[in-house]
Amino acid sequence: MLTERLLNAAVLGSPIAHSLSPLLHRAAYRALGLGEWRYAAHEVTEETFLPFVAGLDETWRGLSLTMPLKEVAFDVAAEVSPTALATGAVNTLVRRETGEWDAHNTDVQGVVAALAAVPHAQSATVLGSGATARSVVAALAQLGVRRVRLAVRSAPRPATLRLAADLGVAVEVVPLAGWADAADGPGEGGEVVLVVSTLPTGAGSAAARALAGRRLSGTLMDVVYADWPTPLAQAASEAGLHVVSGLDMLVHQAGEQVRLMTGHEAPIEAMFAAAREAVAG
Repeated sequence: MLTERLLNAAVLGSPIAHSLSPLLHRAAYRALGLGEWRYAAHEVTEETFLPFVAGLDETWRGLSLTMPLKEVAFDVAAEVSPTALATGAVNTLVRRETGEWDAHNTDVQGVVAALAAVPHAQSATVLGSGATARSVVAALAQLGVRRVRLAVRSAPRPATLRLAADLGVAVEVVPLAGWADAADGPGEGGEVVLVVSTLPTGAGSAAARALAGRRLSGTLMDVVYADWPTPLAQAASEAGLHVVSGLDMLVHQAGEQVRLMTGHEAPIEAMFAAAREAVAG
């Protein structure tokens, strides 16, 4: 009797216990009938990443990467996708039959899918300028945004400025504390506001204070999806903005990972259902 060969994938990072990636990928495997696939989560730091990957056997097919591994992952890649190279961030490694790894960034596609139907008047405000902000800027450029305000506490990351310049996106740097003053809206410049926050929850709470007493028309996406609504999402809603959860980005980027790793189109609706049930619970 033939034994079914198991195929392995996982999400790596530190901390990793909060990750919804195992739930999303397993939901996709169930919907696709991929009973031979397994997906786990492993606590892996920058220091332990290279030995962890070196120790994986031939049953491993893909790795999802979260912080702080999105840059060190370049060290194991045989080939890097143009998007990952441009953003300087890898969140997906896919194994070839030869055992080598190909590097991808599916965060960009996740943002594009989450904001595809959102109006923006070719401008947007991005809170933060780190690795996630680079993915957001790349996605906004694909969506037709040509002017971005980077709201930061100190100096913006040079890599983010270089990426924007390479993509033909004009950048204005504004203080994070006054980001809402710089966001134009109806009655304040005539534009529809599009804001994407790449800030962690703590910094997002500080950014929320800039919305006190303001009324804006447009959309804010907060890439944070845990403990929803975040303080920033709540403040944005009270200020009149439509709010998009980071869950939308998360599911769409995970769907692209499923496609890259398994070769099957991702069952996005099944993945959304599992995600919504998890955050509601």
